[in-house]
Amino acid sequence: MGKKPVSGLRMALIATLFSTPVMAAEPLDQAAVDAQAQADAQAQQAQASINDTVDRTQQAGAQYAQTMAEVDSLNKYNMQLQEQIDSQEAEMASIQTQLSEIETTNREVLPLMERMVTTLDQFVNADLPFFKEERLDRVNRLKDMMPRADVSISEKYRLILDAYQIELDYGRALETYDGQLDDGRTVHFIKLGRVSLMYQTIDTNETGYWDAQAGRWVVANEYAENIRDALSVARDEGAPELLRVPVPAPQEAR
Repeated sequence: MGKKPVSGLRMALIATLFSTPVMAAEPLDQAAVDAQAQADAQAQQAQASINDTVDRTQQAGAQYAQTMAEVDSLNKYNMQLQEQIDSQEAEMASIQTQLSEIETTNREVLPLMERMVTTLDQFVNADLPFFKEERLDRVNRLKDMMPRADVSISEKYRLILDAYQIELDYGRALETYDGQLDDGRTVHFIKLGRVSLMYQTIDTNETGYWDAQAGRWVVANEYAENIRDALSVARDEGAPELLRVPVPAPQEAR
């Protein structure tokens, strides 16, 4: 049997059925595109917000790390300062202790030095009268120095010890010098340590020595040749030799 021809009405319905979906698909696809575009825009905004949050978080983390490093550095610096302060306080306490000890030492040392100067003055006046003016002048300078506040205790003590050392050295040397007797005559003096002090006039006509027990000069011309020899040795003009000189008898120490 042959196929029946389709009627015009049915053809119209078929055409309508096939054409309707095509016309409705265009608005649906555009809405999906718009929704996708809006979603993409929102996603970009969200990503930008996330990126900004991450950046701010990283900056905050870096700033926090820097702050903590500065805090650690400040803590170490404060510890160093505290150590310095502790050290300075200990030093101040030590200085205070030393000052107290110095005050005590001054109370003890000053009277001792006064006695040393007095003893030196007595010794020079009782000793053989060599370099008498020079030695007494040294003692008088020490006396004038003792009450002075501008001279330190250590400097005073040093000068006193220097004076004692000079007096000690006088007792070890054979030396000669020119000076005057009590009557004003210029003579050659020769000093043998502190054992003997002798003289001989310039013209060699008189020779004598200091009698410590009598406290005066004694003429002893019998020693004239011996004194000339001693003068030669003291001036390095003759070879050292055994000298025969007048020696006062020993005295009891006082």
